[in-house]
Amino acid sequence: MPDDWLLSYYNNQFSAVYLPAAVWQSASGAIWAQWLYDTRDGFFFVLEEGEAGLALPVSERVVMATPAWEAEHVWWLDEAPDLRVLAQRISRQASTGEPLFVFSRSGNLELMEQANTLVQVMGY
Repeated sequence: MPDDWLLSYYNNQFSAVYLPAAVWQSASGAIWAQWLYDTRDGFFFVLEEGEAGLALPVSERVVMATPAWEAEHVWWLDEAPDLRVLAQRISRQASTGEPLFVFSRSGNLELMEQANTLVQVMGY
């Protein structure tokens, strides 16, 4: 898939995208404005922690993934692809009311779509 289609695809298929520090730190204010405009309400940009002191885009849909926050709110499919274990984690998150974001560093879309289906079936 061409790079310029990825954000549109993620926006339509998933609830968030994880951006490495090198990507989000190099984006200009105009690019951030376009990304936020091009995505639906409820779609989040989860940012890898980067250099201290850099200004983040001002939006409730932009979240800095500090190690502590990531441990509570991110599930890496590449590290734990067992969907039964993911279902247990989804249930736990649902009981606390806290969001859970499921990502893949390898970009395995098939596995991500399976996880997304699980999230939808569970009503989370």
